[in-house]
Amino acid sequence: MITQADLETLLLTFKVASLATVFMLLLGTPLAWWLTITRSSWKGGVNALVALPLVLPPSVLGFYLLVLMGPAGPVGKFTIWLGVGTLPFTFAGLVVASVLYSLPFVVQPLQTAFAAIGQKPLEAAATLRASPLDTFFSVVLPLAKPGFLTATILGFAHTVGEFGVVLMVGGNIPDKTRVVSVQIYNHVEALEYREAHWLAGGLLLFSFAVLLILYTVVKPQAVTR
Repeated sequence: MITQADLETLLLTFKVASLATVFMLLLGTPLAWWLTITRSSWKGGVNALVALPLVLPPSVLGFYLLVLMGPAGPVGKFTIWLGVGTLPFTFAGLVVASVLYSLPFVVQPLQTAFAAIGQKPLEAAATLRASPLDTFFSVVLPLAKPGFLTATILGFAHTVGEFGVVLMVGGNIPDKTRVVSVQIYNHVEALEYREAHWLAGGLLLFSFAVLLILYTVVKPQAVTR
């Protein structure tokens, strides 16, 4: 059976994932658009930096985030100067770590959607004297809707399932930073396999449903050139 503590971890997990997804879309949209249209020599380096969480062990990323956001790190010193304290082992720290860890799952689908639009719609908008900002909001965003749907689903789902980064940055504090992946680990460590099955099985069904939606609903909606 799912306990009250399990329900609280699920609620906290979905809060973190929801906020992180919003921030990833706000940050990832202009970043993906810039990476799509730029010819800057910085493009390769920025692409590699964004994609780094895909190949970097989560514990490594979590460790360096912990150092950067700790009281001796540059980010930690800045947040202390702002009067908000340090971010590790807080809800805000979990959101920041989740954004950085899951960002490539938002940026890459958006890049693909933006690239699929092609130049013709942009050139047509330019002939109508639309500004670059008007073109982006009136032409690019509507045509990239399938990419945004994919990015939202993947970003949210990946954040729900993360473990190493959130454990390093958030710890295991009940009602504060204990997310569902950490709770499953706690159940297994305590040999509470029945409780672990309930949570793990729920995440398994959730992950399957996400992939089912992506492959049956989102993918057929191709963006035309």
